[in-house]
Formats: sequence, C-alpha cells, structure tokens
Amino acid sequence: MTNVIEVRDLVKTFGSVRALDGLDLTVRGGEVAGFLGPNGAGKSTTIRVLLGMYRRDAGTARVFGADPFADAVAIHSRLAYVPGDVSLWPQLTGGECIDVLLRLRGVDPADSRKGELTEHFELDPTKRSGTYSKGNRQKVALIAAFAADAELLILDEPTSGLDPLMARRFQDCVHEAAGRGSAVLMSSHILGEVEELCESVTIIRAGRTVQAGTLAELRHLRRSRVRATVAGAADAAALGAIDGVHDLATTAVDGGTEVSFTVAEGALDAVTTALGKLSVSRLLVEPPSLEELFLHAYDDEPAGGAAR
Repeated sequence: MTNVIEVRDLVKTFGSVRALDGLDLTVRGGEVAGFLGPNGAGKSTTIRVLLGMYRRDAGTARVFGADPFADAVAIHSRLAYVPGDVSLWPQLTGGECIDVLLRLRGVDPADSRKGELTEHFELDPTKRSGTYSKGNRQKVALIAAFAADAELLILDEPTSGLDPLMARRFQDCVHEAAGRGSAVLMSSHILGEVEELCESVTIIRAGRTVQAGTLAELRHLRRSRVRATVAGAADAAALGAIDGVHDLATTAVDGGTEVSFTVAEGALDAVTTALGKLSVSRLLVEPPSLEELFLHAYDDEPAGGAAR
C-alpha cells in the first residue's frame, strides 16, 4: 500500500521550545497506526502540522503526497479528524451537528451511513448537543468521521468518555475503515486499545521518534516472560544456567517447583530445547506487552528537551 502520511526529520519550534526535533512517521493506506507518547511528547503538535494548522520549520511532511499547510483545503476533503475533547454547536441537535460536519467535508448526509452509525453508537440525534455528556459529544464526532468514508482518519484520544461497549463498537468501525483501504492514525493513552487495534506503532519522546515498527518487530526489543512448573530445584537451576535467561525466581509448589524468568529473543530456542528435556507440568510464555515496550523506550532514551 502507498504511504498516506510521510514525515521525515520534522522540526517545529515555539520560541525557544523545540516541540518537534527530527520526528519521523509513516502511515500507509489500509493501516491502523498507533501514535504514542506521554503528555508533552509532541503528539498534538505533529497532528496539527498534519492538519495544516502549523507550518513546519524544517524537515518534510506529506499527506497524500501534498504539503498539509499549502494544500490544506484539498487534503481536508479526504480526511476526518476526531479530537479527544469535542466541541459542538450547543443549540443544534446531535443529528444536525452530524449533518454540518458531513457537509463541511463535502458529503451529502442523505447519501452517507449516518443513520446506521447513529444506531450503532446508540446516540439520540434529536437532543440538543448542549445537553450531551462528553461521551455523547464524542459519538457525534465519530459518527460524522466514519460516515464520511474518509481516506484518512486522524483520531486523537478518540474513545475519551466512551464506555467499554461503545469503545468496542468504535474498534469495529476502525477495522471496517482499514478494511476499505483507509489509513488510520490513532493517538491514545489506552495501550491495550492500541495493542488490539494497531498493526504498527510509533513511540515518540521530546519531539523525536524513539521506536517505530510493527508490534511483532518491536517485541523483539524486549524479553518474553516464561512461567513453568518443573519437577524440582535442579531443573530450575538448569534453566537459569542458559545464556539469555534473566531474573529467574523459584517457588516451591505442590508437585514441584514453579520457576519464572525472562528470556531474550535469541535464547528462546535454547530454552525450548531445555524444557523439552525436563518434566514440565505447566508452561506459559508471554510476549512483552505494548506497555512494556513503551516503558522500555522511555527507560532507555535520554529525556531531551520539552515538547508540546
């Protein structure tokens, strides 16, 4: 698939503050890409550059191959943006707000999927948006975004205020959009949601990309955790002697010894071979979670300067 978003060595400053300091980001058509970093890492600044709200100071930024600042009008007709805190017209009903948002994108509401999506998200479109909760305001923006069938979805904390059922329905819509070939860039603090939805992840810190790749690729950067119940302490000691095994701990349990340890990617074959020669009654191997990868990126990188 072609790249919908291409960012290389992106720099954006605000006075003496270097908010983006050589950031790289790529999102392909049909891909759901996670964009991670704590508050102040530069996520919002990056999104505003992609939306044409800020002009870059250096580097390149391309959306659909065009400059997002110079070609903002053409680009905006092909994308949908959902912020984490949605503001609506309080005197309009939810349904009227959806219609306005669709028309702003050049979509005729009558020809859209707004009715289907309104039912999907269980929104009452007849109420004035000024009476809506935060979650219902979020639903309005999501319905308008998905109903537009945009080629690019930029989602910044999109499930903020949604209950778990609605968050699951949101995920269904994201999968459907990506299946149609749309590119999805999603920033979220809910790492479990990103892990479930996203094929690739870019982790940023202080305006720089510190890790990027598919989840499978990034998991090679961390150790898997192994838990096993073996016959006795001697078997546990044999596992601990394998090069690449770390943090080994043992506990006496009924029927043997429970052993847990972490293992580097290159040592998994040796551990598997060793386990095959032992009497093992229970075995659990867990790949590193996205949370571990995220924390690893922040433990290993220097803090750098402040970002927005």
